Amino acid sequence: MNAVVRVPPAVNEPVLPYGPGSVEKKALKSELSRMSGEVVEIPLVIGGKQIRTGKIAEARMPHRHGHVLARWHQGGAEEVAQAAAAAKAARADWAAMPWTERAAIFLKAADLLAGRWRALSNAATMLGQSKTAHQAEIDAACELIDFWRFNCAHAQKIYEDQPISSPGTWNRVEYRPIEGFVFAVSPFNFSSIAGNLPTAPALMGCTVVWKPASSAVYSAWFIYKLLEEAGLPPGVINLVAGSGGAVGAPAVEHPDLGGIHFTGSTAVFNSMWETVGRNLSKYGRYPRIVGETGGKDFIFAHASADVDALATAIVRGGFEYQGQKCSAPSRVYVPDSIWPAVKERVVEQVGRIRMGDISNFRNFMGAVIDKASFQNIKGYVEHAKASTDMTVVTGGECDDREGWFVRPTVVESRDPRSRLMCEEIFGPVVTVHAYPEARYAETLQLCDETSPYALTGAIFANDRAAIVQAHRALVNAAGNFYVNDKPTGAVVGQQPFGGARGSGTNDKAGSLWNLIRWVSPRTVKETFSPPRSFEYPYMGEE
Repeated sequence: MNAVVRVPPAVNEPVLPYGPGSVEKKALKSELSRMSGEVVEIPLVIGGKQIRTGKIAEARMPHRHGHVLARWHQGGAEEVAQAAAAAKAARADWAAMPWTERAAIFLKAADLLAGRWRALSNAATMLGQSKTAHQAEIDAACELIDFWRFNCAHAQKIYEDQPISSPGTWNRVEYRPIEGFVFAVSPFNFSSIAGNLPTAPALMGCTVVWKPASSAVYSAWFIYKLLEEAGLPPGVINLVAGSGGAVGAPAVEHPDLGGIHFTGSTAVFNSMWETVGRNLSKYGRYPRIVGETGGKDFIFAHASADVDALATAIVRGGFEYQGQKCSAPSRVYVPDSIWPAVKERVVEQVGRIRMGDISNFRNFMGAVIDKASFQNIKGYVEHAKASTDMTVVTGGECDDREGWFVRPTVVESRDPRSRLMCEEIFGPVVTVHAYPEARYAETLQLCDETSPYALTGAIFANDRAAIVQAHRALVNAAGNFYVNDKPTGAVVGQQPFGGARGSGTNDKAGSLWNLIRWVSPRTVKETFSPPRSFEYPYMGEE
Protein backbone atom coordinates (compact mmCIF):
# COMPACT_ATOMS: atom_id res chain seq x y z
CA MET A 1 0.00 0.00 0.00
CA ASN A 2 1.61 3.24 -1.14
CA ALA A 3 0.15 5.41 1.57
CA VAL A 4 0.75 6.48 5.16
CA VAL A 5 -2.59 5.43 6.61
CA ARG A 6 -4.20 6.64 9.82
CA VAL A 7 -7.13 4.93 11.49
CA PRO A 8 -10.24 7.03 12.16
CA PRO A 9 -9.97 9.10 15.37
CA ALA A 10 -11.27 7.11 18.35
CA VAL A 11 -14.22 8.58 20.22
CA ASN A 12 -16.32 7.02 22.97
CA GLU A 13 -19.52 5.36 21.85
CA PRO A 14 -22.57 7.27 23.17
CA VAL A 15 -24.59 5.42 25.80
CA LEU A 16 -28.19 4.95 24.67
CA PRO A 17 -30.74 5.85 27.40
CA TYR A 18 -33.47 3.26 26.64
CA GLY A 19 -36.16 5.71 27.61
CA PRO A 20 -39.90 4.92 27.39
CA GLY A 21 -40.97 4.37 23.80
CA SER A 22 -37.45 4.67 22.39
CA VAL A 23 -36.36 2.75 19.31
CA GLU A 24 -33.52 1.08 21.20
CA LYS A 25 -35.81 -0.07 24.01
CA LYS A 26 -38.23 -1.68 21.59
CA ALA A 27 -35.38 -3.43 19.75
CA LEU A 28 -33.87 -4.72 22.99
CA LYS A 29 -37.18 -6.01 24.34
CA SER A 30 -37.77 -7.79 21.04
CA GLU A 31 -34.38 -9.53 21.27
CA LEU A 32 -34.95 -10.48 24.90
CA SER A 33 -38.23 -12.12 23.95
CA ARG A 34 -36.81 -13.92 20.92
CA MET A 35 -33.68 -15.20 22.66
CA SER A 36 -35.61 -16.32 25.72
CA GLY A 37 -37.68 -18.56 23.48
CA GLU A 38 -34.81 -20.57 22.00
CA VAL A 39 -32.05 -22.87 23.20
CA VAL A 40 -28.77 -22.40 21.34
CA GLU A 41 -26.16 -25.10 20.77
CA ILE A 42 -22.66 -23.67 21.18
CA PRO A 43 -19.68 -25.57 19.74
CA LEU A 44 -15.98 -24.93 20.13
CA VAL A 45 -14.37 -23.17 17.16
CA ILE A 46 -10.86 -24.28 16.24
CA GLY A 47 -9.18 -23.20 13.04
CA GLY A 48 -12.52 -21.84 11.87
CA LYS A 49 -14.24 -25.22 12.23
CA GLN A 50 -16.99 -25.95 14.71
CA ILE A 51 -16.11 -28.79 17.09
CA ARG A 52 -18.70 -30.70 19.10
CA THR A 53 -17.23 -32.82 21.88
CA GLY A 54 -20.52 -34.14 23.24
CA LYS A 55 -19.50 -33.08 26.76
CA ILE A 56 -22.44 -30.77 27.37
CA ALA A 57 -22.92 -28.02 29.93
CA GLU A 58 -25.85 -25.65 30.21
CA ALA A 59 -26.07 -21.87 30.23
CA ARG A 60 -28.93 -20.73 32.46
CA MET A 61 -30.43 -17.40 33.42
CA PRO A 62 -29.13 -16.46 36.90
CA HIS A 63 -32.42 -14.71 37.71
CA ARG A 64 -34.46 -17.70 36.50
CA HIS A 65 -32.08 -20.59 36.99
CA GLY A 66 -34.58 -23.12 35.71
CA HIS A 67 -34.47 -21.52 32.24
CA VAL A 68 -31.84 -22.98 29.88
CA LEU A 69 -30.50 -20.53 27.28
CA ALA A 70 -27.89 -22.75 25.64
CA ARG A 71 -26.14 -26.05 25.71
CA TRP A 72 -22.43 -25.74 25.08
CA HIS A 73 -19.70 -28.23 24.30
CA GLN A 74 -16.77 -28.45 26.69
CA GLY A 75 -13.19 -28.79 25.58
CA GLY A 76 -10.22 -30.50 27.17
CA ALA A 77 -6.57 -31.28 26.58
CA GLU A 78 -7.17 -32.69 23.09
CA GLU A 79 -9.03 -29.59 21.94
CA VAL A 80 -6.41 -27.31 23.50
CA ALA A 81 -3.72 -29.11 21.48
CA GLN A 82 -5.80 -28.67 18.32
CA ALA A 83 -6.34 -24.99 19.06
CA ALA A 84 -2.64 -24.41 19.69
CA ALA A 85 -1.85 -26.09 16.38
CA ALA A 86 -4.47 -23.99 14.58
CA ALA A 87 -3.06 -20.81 16.12
CA LYS A 88 0.43 -21.79 15.01
CA ALA A 89 -0.75 -22.51 11.47
CA ALA A 90 -2.53 -19.17 11.20
CA ARG A 91 0.26 -17.10 12.71
CA ALA A 92 2.54 -16.51 9.72
CA ASP A 93 -0.12 -15.06 7.44
CA TRP A 94 -1.79 -13.10 10.23
CA ALA A 95 1.48 -11.59 11.47
CA ALA A 96 2.48 -10.69 7.91
CA MET A 97 -0.83 -8.96 7.18
CA PRO A 98 -0.42 -5.16 7.26
CA TRP A 99 -1.51 -3.90 10.64
CA THR A 100 -4.02 -1.58 8.98
CA GLU A 101 -5.79 -4.58 7.47
CA ARG A 102 -5.95 -6.27 10.87
CA ALA A 103 -7.28 -3.04 12.36
CA ALA A 104 -9.95 -2.84 9.66
CA ILE A 105 -11.46 -6.09 10.96
CA PHE A 106 -11.85 -4.76 14.49
CA LEU A 107 -13.05 -1.34 13.33
CA LYS A 108 -15.70 -3.13 11.29
CA ALA A 109 -16.61 -5.24 14.35
CA ALA A 110 -17.05 -2.01 16.33
CA ASP A 111 -19.40 -0.59 13.71
CA LEU A 112 -21.39 -3.82 13.54
CA LEU A 113 -21.76 -3.79 17.31
CA ALA A 114 -22.78 -0.14 17.29
CA GLY A 115 -25.47 -1.01 14.77
CA ARG A 116 -27.49 -4.15 14.12
CA TRP A 117 -25.57 -6.36 16.59
CA ARG A 118 -26.18 -4.01 19.52
CA ALA A 119 -29.54 -5.32 20.74
CA LEU A 120 -28.46 -8.96 20.37
CA SER A 121 -25.21 -8.47 22.28
CA ASN A 122 -26.93 -6.55 25.06
CA ALA A 123 -29.74 -9.10 25.32
CA ALA A 124 -27.28 -11.99 25.54
CA THR A 125 -25.45 -10.27 28.40
CA MET A 126 -28.69 -9.44 30.18
CA LEU A 127 -30.07 -12.96 29.94
CA GLY A 128 -26.86 -14.88 30.58
CA GLN A 129 -25.23 -12.64 33.17
CA SER A 130 -28.30 -10.97 34.73
CA LYS A 131 -27.38 -7.40 33.84
CA THR A 132 -29.93 -4.62 33.60
CA ALA A 133 -30.36 -2.81 30.29
CA HIS A 134 -28.15 0.07 31.40
CA GLN A 135 -25.39 -2.17 32.74
CA ALA A 136 -25.44 -4.24 29.54
CA GLU A 137 -25.38 -1.12 27.36
CA ILE A 138 -22.30 0.38 29.02
CA ASP A 139 -20.56 -3.01 28.91
CA ALA A 140 -21.53 -5.29 26.03
CA ALA A 141 -22.06 -2.41 23.62
CA CYS A 142 -20.24 0.81 24.50
CA GLU A 143 -17.14 -0.44 26.28
CA LEU A 144 -16.44 -3.20 23.77
CA ILE A 145 -16.90 -0.77 20.88
CA ASP A 146 -14.49 1.58 22.65
CA PHE A 147 -11.94 -1.19 23.18
CA TRP A 148 -11.89 -2.03 19.48
CA ARG A 149 -11.69 1.57 18.30
CA PHE A 150 -9.20 2.87 20.86
CA ASN A 151 -6.98 -0.21 20.54
CA CYS A 152 -6.55 0.54 16.84
CA ALA A 153 -5.65 4.16 17.62
CA HIS A 154 -3.16 3.06 20.30
CA ALA A 155 -1.62 0.47 17.95
CA GLN A 156 -0.96 3.22 15.45
CA LYS A 157 0.91 5.22 18.12
CA ILE A 158 3.06 2.19 18.91
CA TYR A 159 3.97 1.57 15.27
CA GLU A 160 4.70 5.28 14.74
CA ASP A 161 7.21 5.38 17.61
CA GLN A 162 10.53 5.21 15.77
CA PRO A 163 14.16 5.96 16.73
CA ILE A 164 16.31 8.76 15.38
CA SER A 165 18.87 8.16 12.63
CA SER A 166 22.35 9.64 12.35
CA PRO A 167 23.68 10.83 8.95
CA GLY A 168 24.22 7.98 6.51
CA THR A 169 21.99 5.54 8.40
CA TRP A 170 18.34 4.68 8.71
CA ASN A 171 17.16 3.23 12.02
CA ARG A 172 13.75 1.73 12.46
CA VAL A 173 11.88 -0.56 14.85
CA GLU A 174 9.58 -3.37 13.81
CA TYR A 175 6.94 -4.33 16.36
CA ARG A 176 6.71 -8.06 15.80
CA PRO A 177 3.94 -10.10 17.46
CA ILE A 178 5.30 -12.26 20.27
CA GLU A 179 6.08 -15.87 19.39
CA GLY A 180 3.69 -18.63 20.45
CA PHE A 181 -0.04 -18.36 21.07
CA VAL A 182 -1.68 -16.08 23.62
CA PHE A 183 -3.99 -17.83 26.08
CA ALA A 184 -6.86 -15.42 26.76
CA VAL A 185 -8.95 -16.21 29.86
CA SER A 186 -11.96 -13.95 30.27
CA PRO A 187 -14.35 -13.46 33.24
CA PHE A 188 -18.13 -13.64 33.51
CA ASN A 189 -18.79 -10.13 34.71
CA PHE A 190 -17.92 -8.03 31.65
CA SER A 191 -18.69 -8.98 28.06
CA SER A 192 -16.43 -6.12 27.00
CA ILE A 193 -13.46 -7.73 28.74
CA ALA A 194 -14.39 -11.06 27.15
CA GLY A 195 -14.20 -9.37 23.77
CA ASN A 196 -11.02 -7.43 24.51
CA LEU A 197 -8.78 -10.12 26.01
CA PRO A 198 -8.47 -12.20 22.81
CA THR A 199 -8.69 -9.31 20.33
CA ALA A 200 -6.06 -6.97 21.80
CA PRO A 201 -3.20 -9.46 21.17
CA ALA A 202 -4.79 -10.43 17.83
CA LEU A 203 -4.74 -6.82 16.67
CA MET A 204 -0.97 -6.79 17.22
CA GLY A 205 -0.52 -9.91 15.06
CA CYS A 206 -0.73 -12.66 17.68
CA THR A 207 -2.91 -15.73 17.41
CA VAL A 208 -5.04 -16.76 20.35
CA VAL A 209 -6.64 -19.61 22.27
CA TRP A 210 -9.63 -18.09 24.09
CA LYS A 211 -11.28 -19.66 27.15
CA PRO A 212 -14.31 -17.67 28.25
CA ALA A 213 -15.74 -18.09 31.75
CA SER A 214 -18.05 -21.09 31.94
CA SER A 215 -20.81 -18.85 33.29
CA ALA A 216 -20.54 -16.48 30.30
CA VAL A 217 -20.13 -18.82 27.30
CA TYR A 218 -23.51 -17.64 26.01
CA SER A 219 -22.50 -14.00 25.39
CA ALA A 220 -18.97 -15.04 24.33
CA TRP A 221 -20.45 -17.14 21.52
CA PHE A 222 -22.15 -14.10 20.01
CA ILE A 223 -18.98 -12.02 20.32
CA TYR A 224 -17.16 -14.71 18.35
CA LYS A 225 -19.88 -14.81 15.69
CA LEU A 226 -19.66 -11.03 15.37
CA LEU A 227 -15.90 -11.24 14.82
CA GLU A 228 -16.45 -13.87 12.14
CA GLU A 229 -18.83 -11.55 10.31
CA ALA A 230 -16.28 -8.75 10.61
CA GLY A 231 -13.82 -10.89 8.64
CA LEU A 232 -11.60 -12.49 11.28
CA PRO A 233 -9.64 -15.28 9.51
CA PRO A 234 -9.86 -18.90 10.75
CA GLY A 235 -7.38 -19.86 13.44
CA VAL A 236 -6.57 -16.33 14.61
CA ILE A 237 -8.85 -16.68 17.65
CA ASN A 238 -9.83 -20.20 18.67
CA LEU A 239 -12.78 -20.53 21.04
CA VAL A 240 -12.28 -23.35 23.57
CA ALA A 241 -14.79 -23.30 26.42
CA GLY A 242 -14.45 -25.60 29.40
CA SER A 243 -13.40 -25.78 33.01
CA GLY A 244 -10.22 -24.18 34.23
CA GLY A 245 -8.62 -27.53 34.95
CA ALA A 246 -9.60 -29.15 31.67
CA VAL A 247 -8.66 -26.23 29.41
CA GLY A 248 -6.44 -23.95 31.48
CA ALA A 249 -3.93 -26.52 32.71
CA PRO A 250 -2.96 -27.97 29.30
CA ALA A 251 -2.94 -24.51 27.72
CA VAL A 252 -0.54 -23.02 30.27
CA GLU A 253 1.74 -26.05 30.09
CA HIS A 254 1.77 -26.16 26.27
CA PRO A 255 5.28 -25.59 24.81
CA ASP A 256 3.93 -23.07 22.28
CA LEU A 257 2.54 -20.76 24.98
CA GLY A 258 3.64 -17.21 24.25
CA GLY A 259 1.55 -15.21 26.67
CA ILE A 260 -1.42 -15.10 29.03
CA HIS A 261 -4.10 -12.40 28.95
CA PHE A 262 -6.19 -12.95 32.06
CA THR A 263 -8.98 -11.43 34.11
CA GLY A 264 -10.25 -13.40 37.08
CA SER A 265 -9.39 -14.39 40.62
CA THR A 266 -6.03 -13.74 42.22
CA ALA A 267 -5.72 -17.38 43.31
CA VAL A 268 -6.15 -18.69 39.75
CA PHE A 269 -3.72 -16.11 38.34
CA ASN A 270 -1.12 -17.00 40.98
CA SER A 271 -1.49 -20.67 40.11
CA MET A 272 -1.02 -19.98 36.40
CA TRP A 273 2.07 -17.87 37.06
CA GLU A 274 3.55 -20.65 39.22
CA THR A 275 2.90 -23.17 36.44
CA VAL A 276 4.65 -20.93 33.93
CA GLY A 277 7.63 -20.65 36.26
CA ARG A 278 7.93 -24.42 36.59
CA ASN A 279 7.80 -24.88 32.82
CA LEU A 280 10.14 -22.13 31.60
CA SER A 281 12.64 -24.61 30.19
CA LYS A 282 10.16 -26.03 27.69
CA TYR A 283 8.67 -22.86 26.22
CA GLY A 284 11.65 -21.56 24.25
CA ARG A 285 10.71 -18.03 25.37
CA TYR A 286 9.57 -16.13 28.44
CA PRO A 287 5.77 -15.95 28.18
CA ARG A 288 4.24 -12.52 28.64
CA ILE A 289 1.86 -12.58 31.61
CA VAL A 290 -0.80 -9.88 31.83
CA GLY A 291 -3.52 -10.10 34.43
CA GLU A 292 -6.21 -8.13 36.21
CA THR A 293 -7.29 -10.00 39.31
CA GLY A 294 -9.05 -9.45 42.63
CA GLY A 295 -9.93 -6.36 44.59
CA LYS A 296 -11.15 -5.10 47.93
CA ASP A 297 -12.07 -1.68 46.67
CA PHE A 298 -12.74 1.19 49.02
CA ILE A 299 -14.48 4.50 49.52
CA PHE A 300 -12.83 6.74 52.10
CA ALA A 301 -14.75 9.74 53.42
CA HIS A 302 -13.45 12.84 55.18
CA ALA A 303 -15.61 14.84 57.58
CA SER A 304 -16.00 17.50 54.87
CA ALA A 305 -17.59 15.05 52.41
CA ASP A 306 -20.90 15.81 50.70
CA VAL A 307 -23.18 13.37 52.53
CA ASP A 308 -25.68 12.95 49.69
CA ALA A 309 -22.99 12.35 47.08
CA LEU A 310 -21.22 9.90 49.37
CA ALA A 311 -24.38 7.91 50.05
CA THR A 312 -25.20 7.71 46.33
CA ALA A 313 -21.67 6.55 45.52
CA ILE A 314 -21.94 3.78 48.12
CA VAL A 315 -25.27 2.59 46.71
CA ARG A 316 -24.43 2.84 43.02
CA GLY A 317 -20.85 1.67 43.39
CA GLY A 318 -21.63 -1.17 45.75
CA PHE A 319 -24.84 -2.53 44.24
CA GLU A 320 -24.89 -1.89 40.49
CA TYR A 321 -24.59 -5.27 38.79
CA GLN A 322 -25.01 -6.91 42.20
CA GLY A 323 -21.55 -5.78 43.37
CA GLN A 324 -19.94 -8.12 40.82
CA LYS A 325 -17.72 -5.50 39.23
CA CYS A 326 -13.98 -5.79 39.81
CA SER A 327 -14.12 -2.15 40.86
CA ALA A 328 -17.14 -2.30 43.19
CA PRO A 329 -16.46 -0.75 46.63
CA SER A 330 -17.02 -3.31 49.36
CA ARG A 331 -15.35 -1.48 52.26
CA VAL A 332 -16.13 2.08 53.30
CA TYR A 333 -14.47 4.32 55.89
CA VAL A 334 -16.70 7.11 57.22
CA PRO A 335 -15.99 9.55 60.09
CA ASP A 336 -18.17 8.87 63.11
CA SER A 337 -19.35 12.49 63.00
CA ILE A 338 -21.18 12.07 59.69
CA TRP A 339 -21.93 8.32 59.72
CA PRO A 340 -25.46 8.69 61.19
CA ALA A 341 -26.46 11.03 58.36
CA VAL A 342 -24.78 8.86 55.72
CA LYS A 343 -26.40 5.73 57.13
CA GLU A 344 -29.84 7.30 57.03
CA ARG A 345 -29.46 8.23 53.36
CA VAL A 346 -27.97 4.88 52.36
CA VAL A 347 -30.74 2.93 54.08
CA GLU A 348 -33.37 5.14 52.42
CA GLN A 349 -31.88 4.63 48.95
CA VAL A 350 -31.38 0.89 49.39
CA GLY A 351 -34.97 0.60 50.51
CA ARG A 352 -36.09 1.89 47.10
CA ILE A 353 -34.00 -0.58 45.08
CA ARG A 354 -36.02 -3.01 43.01
CA MET A 355 -34.48 -6.39 42.31
CA GLY A 356 -35.65 -9.21 40.06
CA ASP A 357 -35.86 -10.34 36.44
CA ILE A 358 -33.77 -8.00 34.29
CA SER A 359 -36.41 -8.03 31.53
CA ASN A 360 -38.41 -5.78 33.86
CA PHE A 361 -36.69 -2.46 33.16
CA ARG A 362 -37.80 -1.01 36.49
CA ASN A 363 -35.36 -3.28 38.34
CA PHE A 364 -32.04 -1.83 39.48
CA MET A 365 -30.50 -5.25 40.27
CA GLY A 366 -30.66 -8.80 38.98
CA ALA A 367 -29.27 -12.03 40.45
CA VAL A 368 -25.70 -13.03 41.25
CA ILE A 369 -24.09 -15.23 38.64
CA ASP A 370 -24.52 -18.80 39.96
CA LYS A 371 -25.10 -21.09 42.92
CA ALA A 372 -21.48 -21.12 44.07
CA SER A 373 -21.40 -17.33 44.19
CA PHE A 374 -24.75 -17.22 45.99
CA GLN A 375 -23.56 -19.65 48.66
CA ASN A 376 -20.29 -17.76 49.11
CA ILE A 377 -22.02 -14.39 49.57
CA LYS A 378 -24.65 -15.91 51.85
CA GLY A 379 -21.86 -17.27 54.03
CA TYR A 380 -20.45 -13.77 54.55
CA VAL A 381 -23.90 -12.38 55.36
CA GLU A 382 -24.50 -15.12 57.92
CA HIS A 383 -21.06 -14.48 59.41
CA ALA A 384 -21.94 -10.81 59.83
CA LYS A 385 -25.25 -11.65 61.49
CA ALA A 386 -23.51 -13.97 63.95
CA SER A 387 -20.65 -11.61 64.78
CA THR A 388 -20.62 -9.44 67.89
CA ASP A 389 -18.43 -6.91 66.04
CA MET A 390 -20.84 -6.37 63.13
CA THR A 391 -24.39 -5.17 62.61
CA VAL A 392 -26.46 -5.64 59.47
CA VAL A 393 -27.76 -2.12 58.80
CA THR A 394 -29.99 -3.08 55.89
CA GLY A 395 -30.55 -6.08 53.64
CA GLY A 396 -29.18 -9.51 54.45
CA GLU A 397 -31.90 -11.57 52.76
CA CYS A 398 -30.85 -14.37 50.38
CA ASP A 399 -33.39 -16.23 48.23
CA ASP A 400 -32.48 -18.93 45.69
CA ARG A 401 -35.92 -20.36 44.97
CA GLU A 402 -36.25 -18.84 41.49
CA GLY A 403 -32.93 -17.09 40.94
CA TRP A 404 -29.71 -16.42 42.82
CA PHE A 405 -30.95 -13.29 44.59
CA VAL A 406 -29.11 -11.49 47.39
CA ARG A 407 -30.64 -8.27 48.68
CA PRO A 408 -28.27 -5.28 48.76
CA THR A 409 -26.68 -5.49 52.18
CA VAL A 410 -24.90 -2.89 54.28
CA VAL A 411 -22.95 -4.05 57.32
CA GLU A 412 -21.42 -1.85 60.00
CA SER A 413 -18.17 -3.28 61.35
CA ARG A 414 -16.69 -1.95 64.56
CA ASP A 415 -13.54 -3.94 63.85
CA PRO A 416 -11.70 -2.37 60.88
CA ARG A 417 -9.93 -5.69 60.24
CA SER A 418 -12.95 -7.97 60.28
CA ARG A 419 -13.35 -10.58 57.54
CA LEU A 420 -15.85 -8.43 55.68
CA MET A 421 -13.47 -5.46 55.72
CA CYS A 422 -10.54 -7.51 54.42
CA GLU A 423 -11.76 -10.32 52.14
CA GLU A 424 -13.07 -10.09 48.60
CA ILE A 425 -16.77 -11.03 48.51
CA PHE A 426 -17.78 -10.15 44.93
CA GLY A 427 -21.42 -9.57 45.71
CA PRO A 428 -23.88 -6.91 46.92
CA VAL A 429 -22.37 -6.57 50.41
CA VAL A 430 -20.82 -3.28 51.54
CA THR A 431 -19.13 -3.07 54.94
CA VAL A 432 -18.68 0.29 56.66
CA HIS A 433 -16.27 1.19 59.43
CA ALA A 434 -17.06 4.42 61.30
CA TYR A 435 -13.70 5.79 62.40
CA PRO A 436 -13.01 8.57 64.95
CA GLU A 437 -12.96 11.82 62.97
CA ALA A 438 -9.74 12.94 64.67
CA ARG A 439 -7.91 9.81 63.45
CA TYR A 440 -8.08 10.66 59.75
CA ALA A 441 -4.37 10.14 59.04
CA GLU A 442 -4.16 6.90 61.03
CA THR A 443 -7.24 5.51 59.27
CA LEU A 444 -5.82 6.36 55.85
CA GLN A 445 -2.82 4.24 56.77
CA LEU A 446 -5.16 1.49 57.98
CA CYS A 447 -6.98 1.56 54.63
CA ASP A 448 -3.68 1.22 52.77
CA GLU A 449 -2.51 -1.71 54.89
CA THR A 450 -5.76 -3.67 55.36
CA SER A 451 -6.04 -5.30 51.93
CA PRO A 452 -3.50 -7.12 49.75
CA TYR A 453 -5.28 -5.68 46.71
CA ALA A 454 -4.86 -2.34 44.95
CA LEU A 455 -7.46 -2.02 42.20
CA THR A 456 -9.82 0.93 42.76
CA GLY A 457 -10.56 3.40 45.51
CA ALA A 458 -12.19 6.77 46.10
CA ILE A 459 -11.84 9.74 48.42
CA PHE A 460 -14.83 11.94 49.28
CA ALA A 461 -13.97 15.36 50.71
CA ASN A 462 -14.51 19.05 50.05
CA ASP A 463 -11.42 20.00 52.06
CA ARG A 464 -8.64 20.21 49.44
CA ALA A 465 -5.90 19.58 52.00
CA ALA A 466 -7.67 16.37 53.04
CA ILE A 467 -7.85 15.27 49.40
CA VAL A 468 -4.13 15.90 48.93
CA GLN A 469 -3.36 14.01 52.13
CA ALA A 470 -5.42 11.02 50.99
CA HIS A 471 -3.90 11.15 47.53
CA ARG A 472 -0.43 10.78 49.04
CA ALA A 473 -1.31 8.25 51.72
CA LEU A 474 -3.15 5.97 49.28
CA VAL A 475 -0.80 6.40 46.33
CA ASN A 476 -0.19 2.65 46.02
CA ALA A 477 -3.58 1.47 47.29
CA ALA A 478 -5.41 1.73 43.94
CA GLY A 479 -4.53 1.69 40.25
CA ASN A 480 -7.69 3.71 39.57
CA PHE A 481 -8.28 6.46 42.13
CA TYR A 482 -11.38 8.66 42.18
CA VAL A 483 -12.03 11.99 43.86
CA ASN A 484 -15.65 12.62 44.83
CA ASP A 485 -16.93 9.85 42.58
CA LYS A 486 -17.68 6.16 42.96
CA PRO A 487 -14.71 3.90 42.09
CA THR A 488 -16.56 2.12 39.27
CA GLY A 489 -17.35 2.93 35.65
CA ALA A 490 -13.91 3.45 34.10
CA VAL A 491 -14.25 4.53 30.46
CA VAL A 492 -11.83 3.39 27.75
CA GLY A 493 -9.67 6.30 26.64
CA GLN A 494 -10.52 8.29 29.77
CA GLN A 495 -9.55 6.18 32.79
CA PRO A 496 -7.22 3.32 31.73
CA PHE A 497 -8.11 0.45 34.05
CA GLY A 498 -5.99 -1.87 36.17
CA GLY A 499 -4.37 -2.32 39.55
CA ALA A 500 -1.22 -3.62 41.18
CA ARG A 501 -0.30 -5.53 44.36
CA GLY A 502 -2.67 -8.51 44.54
CA SER A 503 -4.89 -6.97 41.84
CA GLY A 504 -2.69 -7.72 38.85
CA THR A 505 0.06 -6.45 36.60
CA ASN A 506 -1.58 -3.03 36.01
CA ASP A 507 -1.15 -3.15 32.24
CA LYS A 508 -4.27 -1.03 31.74
CA ALA A 509 -6.74 -2.69 29.38
CA GLY A 510 -7.67 -0.55 26.40
CA SER A 511 -4.43 1.41 26.49
CA LEU A 512 -1.07 1.56 24.75
CA TRP A 513 0.52 -0.06 27.84
CA ASN A 514 -1.50 -3.21 27.32
CA LEU A 515 -0.92 -3.52 23.57
CA ILE A 516 2.83 -3.08 23.93
CA ARG A 517 2.96 -6.34 25.91
CA TRP A 518 1.95 -8.32 22.82
CA VAL A 519 4.82 -7.22 20.61
CA SER A 520 8.54 -7.97 20.54
CA PRO A 521 10.45 -5.07 18.97
CA ARG A 522 13.23 -5.66 16.45
CA THR A 523 15.66 -2.83 15.77
CA VAL A 524 16.92 -2.53 12.19
CA LYS A 525 19.89 -0.35 11.26
CA GLU A 526 20.66 0.23 7.60
CA THR A 527 23.92 1.95 6.62
CA PHE A 528 23.88 3.59 3.19
CA SER A 529 27.64 4.01 2.78
CA PRO A 530 29.43 1.42 4.92
CA PRO A 531 33.18 1.84 5.75
CA ARG A 532 35.64 0.17 3.38
CA SER A 533 38.64 -0.03 5.71
CA PHE A 534 39.11 -0.95 9.33
CA GLU A 535 41.34 2.08 10.16
CA TYR A 536 40.03 5.01 12.17
CA PRO A 537 41.28 8.61 11.74
CA TYR A 538 43.00 8.63 15.15
CA MET A 539 45.41 5.98 13.86
CA GLY A 540 47.15 8.39 11.48
CA GLU A 541 50.64 9.84 12.15
CA GLU A 542 51.08 12.80 14.53
